[in-house]
Amino acid sequence: MSEQPLLNVSDNTGLGKVEIAPEVIEVITGIAAAEVEGLYAMRGNFASGVVERFGKKSHSKGVKVELTESGILIDLFVVMNFGVSIPQVAQKIQSNIRQTLKNMTALEIDEINVHVVGIQMDGKDSTEENFE
Repeated sequence: MSEQPLLNVSDNTGLGKVEIAPEVIEVITGIAAAEVEGLYAMRGNFASGVVERFGKKSHSKGVKVELTESGILIDLFVVMNFGVSIPQVAQKIQSNIRQTLKNMTALEIDEINVHVVGIQMDGKDSTEENFE
């Protein structure tokens, strides 16, 4: 596991310093994205799928936070519901994440990239057809 630096979010006030781990940003991002109507799920990796099978909810699933010289970059890998306007839902996801992170951490995010990796059909299996 690569060691990412902590984000320093406070000025030196004499009381100490406040630092936020990138994992915290991932969790906040995942929760903020899940609040948006039209999003079916976040796409995680194999490890997060195994963890969820054991009953632990992974709020950072499908979220990648990168700290660069220019700022904070967030990549989300999502599955949308069928029939929604993908550009509108993606924009709502970006707006909700940006606002939530601003309120909770006072951090400005440079980029929030939404990668649509799938579409969830209406919950019906398309291979099942009624021939009665």
